[in-house]
Amino acid sequence: MSARIVLLVTSPRLPAGLLTAAAWDVVRSAPVLAGAESALTAAVRSAGAEVSVQVEGGATQALLDAVAAHGTAVWLAGPAGDEALARELGLRLAREPGLAELELMYGSWDPPGARLLDAVEVMDRLASPGGDPWKRAQTHRSLAGFLLEECYEAYDAISADDTDALREELGDVLLQVLLHARLAEDLPEDERWNVDDVAGGLVDKMVRRNPHVFSGERTGSLEEIEANWERIKRAEKARESVLDGIALSQPALALAAKILDRAARVGLAVPPPLAESQVDPEARLGASLLATVAAARQADIDPEAALRRTTLAYAEAVRTAEREARADQPS
Repeated sequence: MSARIVLLVTSPRLPAGLLTAAAWDVVRSAPVLAGAESALTAAVRSAGAEVSVQVEGGATQALLDAVAAHGTAVWLAGPAGDEALARELGLRLAREPGLAELELMYGSWDPPGARLLDAVEVMDRLASPGGDPWKRAQTHRSLAGFLLEECYEAYDAISADDTDALREELGDVLLQVLLHARLAEDLPEDERWNVDDVAGGLVDKMVRRNPHVFSGERTGSLEEIEANWERIKRAEKARESVLDGIALSQPALALAAKILDRAARVGLAVPPPLAESQVDPEARLGASLLATVAAARQADIDPEAALRRTTLAYAEAVRTAEREARADQPS
């Protein structure tokens, strides 16, 4: 077998000892070198292998010496992958073919969602002493408007079918979630929670409300699945009214549609107020708008989307008129 240098790359987001069988085979059978002490070097030593830590600048020659003596040598790459060493080795082996082959081996891979751990770590750094003063000065209440704004921007990206923008905007929404969770870690002890509590509660809810996926229940139609979701939700939350749980801070048009939908869902025949019966102009307009929302619901039209579409078209007409007005002005 030809001489080889194995660059062993591992995920810094997994416990150091979680290596593939192939990775364990090679570190147990060949000299192992590394650029610094780490959890990985400790894990390899605990498994019975010897690890030699090399001073900066001498790693390439040390690897070549180990290959000359044993046929194979392993380099435990650091979290950044040791690109400079790999480049230097590649150039040396290209100049002197036959010394050894350079092999990249992955001892472990990042699991799906691993970068979320990085995001949590970065947010902790920003919101801890010595981090970003602005973030450390925020409260849940001071951030409330930013959360709404980021959600609206994500909505705009969806409306525009711009998936690249959506990816970025969802990152901004995630930033808000992480910052709220990090600030909650500094609350009084009896009120404290963290991002794991947020994620744990979400996981429990998803499993609980999807028994057709996680508990082997018979999968019915979409309507049956939605009805089962609502039944489980009602059992979880003891509510006095069908309207409990509606987000009252959402835009009034969407709020009206949601309340009408909830009332109809339980068969309540509560007629909306008549515009002509209202005394003051504001109440009269409000009753007229509510009647319009009710008519839209009967026609299976989303009133919020309908008004948004028409308003945006009007905005474009305004821009067109502005351009025409500028074109008509003497230069």
